[in-house]
Amino acid sequence: MTRILREDIILGRRVPGSRLIERDIAAELEVSRLPVREAIRTLVAEGVVIARPRSWAVVREFTQRDIRDFAEVRESIETLVFVFAAERHDAEGIARLRDVYERELAAAQTGDAEAARLAAGEFHGVATVLADNDMLCEMIDVFATRLRWLFGQHDDLLAMAEEHRVILEAIAARDVEAVRRIVPQHLAIGQLMAERRLASSDITI
Repeated sequence: MTRILREDIILGRRVPGSRLIERDIAAELEVSRLPVREAIRTLVAEGVVIARPRSWAVVREFTQRDIRDFAEVRESIETLVFVFAAERHDAEGIARLRDVYERELAAAQTGDAEAARLAAGEFHGVATVLADNDMLCEMIDVFATRLRWLFGQHDDLLAMAEEHRVILEAIAARDVEAVRRIVPQHLAIGQLMAERRLASSDITI
């Protein structure tokens, strides 16, 4: 249940500011209200849902300040993740990362935006596993959903897949210097896309 609601938010099926009404979601998904309630609590903890006392929970509305703040944290942490992935991966790990990239590319080529975006997020998730650092994993888990929502709704699917291909090849080659150069550029593009998307919307808080 949590995964379904999380993906609905990340992929824009439930837009910022929209109400999350337990009984309506339970009826829509043909489940009881309890798992819906628990899912909403989890998403509140993940920072993408706001609980309003004596009212409905709503999908969080982010600001340009949110994007800038998260981007600053993201650059430091995710660059380190990809550096460690380049240094510590094994053949099985690279094969897994390549499989995710190939799924992202295939989805991008067919115009399947949802599948491409989910695979793009998974690419970063697999890199975190390859980094093999429990502390980093814990830190990223705190804000992973917010990052996926803010920076994962890119429109140029093929360009994003190409950026991931370049990162993949640098990791596979254990080219740490290339990773240190490429990853911040990649993340900056994601930040710019998020800022433009927010600026063109009516989202305010």
